[in-house]
Amino acid sequence: MTKKISILVVDDESSVRDSLYNWFIEDGFEVACAEDAKTALQMLESEEFDIILSDIKMPGMDGLEMLKRIKNLKKDAIVIMMTAFATVETAVQALKEGAFDYVTKPFDPDDLTHLIRNASRQVSLMDENEKLKEKVISLENVEDLIGESEGMQKVLREIANVAQSSASVIINGESGTGKELVARAIHANSARRFFPLVSVHCGALSESLLESELFGHEKGAFTGAIYSRKGRFEMADNGTIFLDEIATISPKMQVELLRVLETRSFMRVGGNKEIKSDFRVICATNRDLKAMVDNGTFREDLYYRLNVVQINVPPLRERTGDIPLLAEYFIKKYCTSMNRPLMTIEPAAIRRLEEFPFPGNIRELENMIERAIVVGNGKRITLKDLPIEKTGVSYNVESLDDVEKQHISFILNKYNWNISSAAKALKVDRVTLYNKIRKYSLKQA
Repeated sequence: MTKKISILVVDDESSVRDSLYNWFIEDGFEVACAEDAKTALQMLESEEFDIILSDIKMPGMDGLEMLKRIKNLKKDAIVIMMTAFATVETAVQALKEGAFDYVTKPFDPDDLTHLIRNASRQVSLMDENEKLKEKVISLENVEDLIGESEGMQKVLREIANVAQSSASVIINGESGTGKELVARAIHANSARRFFPLVSVHCGALSESLLESELFGHEKGAFTGAIYSRKGRFEMADNGTIFLDEIATISPKMQVELLRVLETRSFMRVGGNKEIKSDFRVICATNRDLKAMVDNGTFREDLYYRLNVVQINVPPLRERTGDIPLLAEYFIKKYCTSMNRPLMTIEPAAIRRLEEFPFPGNIRELENMIERAIVVGNGKRITLKDLPIEKTGVSYNVESLDDVEKQHISFILNKYNWNISSAAKALKVDRVTLYNKIRKYSLKQA
């Protein structure tokens, strides 16, 4: 619904105020009146008006002085001056002080209607510009998806194609490839961008905690529930919910999630009231969900409900041409955050990075660059500043699982199997690291 334009009429003659008030009300505007400049300025301190229509000749403070003060408070205020004593000098002065236009008494109805229509159009343009600024801010707050490779250009095209719909999306990709950045880019370019993007890391929560996190809970629903709490689905109303590591949810949660996706309604844990929420769902996984459907570990109906659109984010080893761009991006990022002079990186270091298989993908590259900036002493990152040579890990294997297994084993041994420290170094949560340890049957030596 288009908002009503509000007008403040300022004139010391009650007959003028009354006639303009009735005139504008009949035309569908919101109208208020003030009998002098002082009263008008007091009203403007507590209320905003789209258009101010003011007499010039008034007792006490005149209209031109009031115009100056209004412009000091709000530079883009739309003020129309009116007077029965029109001269070229007063007209020029009013326009110089920032008046939108100038009108003489007695008013010609058609002229005044045309003037107010033009002013209203200006108000609408200003409102539209504010909305565009909000959109730009929203997009600027999303980290850039860096890459000129064909694989990344394909991802960017897919983001542009899917953003404007409300279709569910599954983002596939290895750990560290930037799946959450893709989800944020989809949300930022969608019609839902002015509402929340709510993220849930499914793999980091047990079944009961995940249920409470997604659906919320009522006071007393379980031990420790000392107050009611909204769930993430409720928080994501009109926005987007991002479910990371969707493949880790239990069979029970799969059933509950399917019901929510079908009905867009749910109940809080311990509650009996049905809650409606209008959300878009985006999921991410580093597992093959179709293979999980085939072996019976992931529900087929849930898979097809989620898999309306699928975006595959390529691993860094398949887009090595993007490594120089990514390295430059991270150098600027961390030099700025550390208040260090901007560094460069020597060609030999770039070549070594391009040869490295990066089992941790972009997250691992970012970690390397950050470390190199911390330990580097000069204006340039050199080969010796990179931790690649010092890992002692041989990557002469073909299987990606073997690469990941060796890398995780090395990090665990490096930190003497301190799970918290190792998880922090790998930039994953403790639950994910425990899952990897079980997956690869890793044991402390």
